[in-house]
Amino acid sequence: MKRILVALLVVCSIPAWGGQREYIWPKNKMPHAQKGQIAAMTDESKAPGFKADKHRFPYLEWYDAPDPSVDNDVCMILISGGAYNSTCDVSLIELWRKRFLSLGVQCVNFVYRTPRPEGLPIYQSAWEDGQRAVRMVRSEAAKRGFDPEKIGVISMSAGSHLALLLAANSQTPAYQRIDKIDDIDCHINWGILNAPAYVTSDAETGTKATREGYGPDVSLSDVFKFDEKTCPLSLHHGGKDPYSPNGSTMIYRQLRRMGIPAELHLYPGKGHGAFGLERGIEFMRQMGYLGPVEPEVRLMDRVVSDVDRADYFKEDVWPEGKTPCFRENQCVPYIEWHIPAVKKTDAIQIVYSGGSYTGNNPDDFEVAPIRRYLNNLGVTVVTLKYRTPHPEGGLAKHTTAWQDLQRAIRIVRSEAAGRGLNPDRIGIMGSSAGGHLTLMGVTSSRHSSYRPIDDIDKVSCKVQWGIGIYPAYVLSDGFEQFNTTKGNADGLYLAPEFSFDLDTAPMLLIHGDADSWSPMGSVRVWEKMRAMGIQCELHTLATRGHCFQRKASPGTGSYTWMDRIKEYFYTSNILTEE
Repeated sequence: MKRILVALLVVCSIPAWGGQREYIWPKNKMPHAQKGQIAAMTDESKAPGFKADKHRFPYLEWYDAPDPSVDNDVCMILISGGAYNSTCDVSLIELWRKRFLSLGVQCVNFVYRTPRPEGLPIYQSAWEDGQRAVRMVRSEAAKRGFDPEKIGVISMSAGSHLALLLAANSQTPAYQRIDKIDDIDCHINWGILNAPAYVTSDAETGTKATREGYGPDVSLSDVFKFDEKTCPLSLHHGGKDPYSPNGSTMIYRQLRRMGIPAELHLYPGKGHGAFGLERGIEFMRQMGYLGPVEPEVRLMDRVVSDVDRADYFKEDVWPEGKTPCFRENQCVPYIEWHIPAVKKTDAIQIVYSGGSYTGNNPDDFEVAPIRRYLNNLGVTVVTLKYRTPHPEGGLAKHTTAWQDLQRAIRIVRSEAAGRGLNPDRIGIMGSSAGGHLTLMGVTSSRHSSYRPIDDIDKVSCKVQWGIGIYPAYVLSDGFEQFNTTKGNADGLYLAPEFSFDLDTAPMLLIHGDADSWSPMGSVRVWEKMRAMGIQCELHTLATRGHCFQRKASPGTGSYTWMDRIKEYFYTSNILTEE
């Protein structure tokens, strides 16, 4: 019996944390075997007494099955990064394992060969191992109790390059057939890719992006085929990652061109790392990978009163008889101050709704809930009712709204100190047409939209941040209505009214992936800002359209969207006190 137990330990190589090791290649059948390569996580390979010859073979590390009471019939393959020179993300693997196990997900760690093979592309042996590993995982679905068509991956860095190969190239064999396992499909069903490295053509040889992912001759690496079994992806990237986040925006654009649901999460000021695990989990919930999506709840039913407001003031935007470009057909613009019961910041957030520039309502779902939410956080909110409908007489549809916004910012700045607030900590936020208006305010404050009428107009209308919620009319295929090419065509340009002047402020952008007013408008703004050296945050939401927040399922990004604003306020030091 003792001899049998020893033999099992040799085959399974059970590590200290209890995973079951399963080698993926039959003896003497591993393609492109090289003596210089090993398969071991760095906590093992760096340990005293490590013997490389005993760790030549890539393997799967199967963890304990989830509790049957929460089992979701799902498997996640965990893939470390390490520049294809090691598999080093030991702590990430453990974090992912614990989090997904708590969600009822079977987890398996995949350890591939490193360092980079000699005489082959840097990814070749890892890709071979990866395709074989997926086949092995799928072959064990029935035995381990998960659906063979509910296999996802989560990955980091070079591991995300490998995950993209698994997601986009499953119809391209990485190696010649060995046995009946290779008759099993090697496609995955979704992926959460953190900081994918080497995906742009200025980095595909295994370096940092030599031109930061920019330039007319920089593209997605043609290694990625994006075949017919390419799966939905959630892409996560730091805005200052030298393995360029433009790679993730390019992947996202390609998935949209193919009509594949996807999410893109970009984090300002962050370098190379894994960010937003909970956003990836929300993606899985929205896509139904963690069971049926829960019934949607109306946003206006969730945040229903102004109990956290201490004071309220209302005032007109323009003095009587002084409204520029006055039109009889338009409403009278005004602002409303909503002062929180307990102020926790001296910053001010101006908020207004959308409405296609035909109407706008500061008491509807695009304004009232976030006004109450921010008051509850201790933030002063000013709501704006701007002039609509479209001005008559040949003016662009946004002209009078832009005038109202510039004037409102000036009024708020001129009154801030008197209310115990900071005149140089003002942000603006709008949805849809209001998102377009926000981009006007953020990018074009040096351009006056009207002639001065009094001393208030000597005050700057520069803002310190903007929040754009599904901004409309941003790209040239949708200046007037829906984006005719879904924002995915080559040669599209940003609206000319966005000056991107020297006072352009950073932004948080949130957009539904299935919005007819394309999320690519938000992505293009993010790319433009990054090119200017301005770090912005961006989140797109898979399968969600315009007004994604009006009704949303608990546990999805459309339900928790206001928390992105809270997080942005803390990371930007707009809020510092809990």
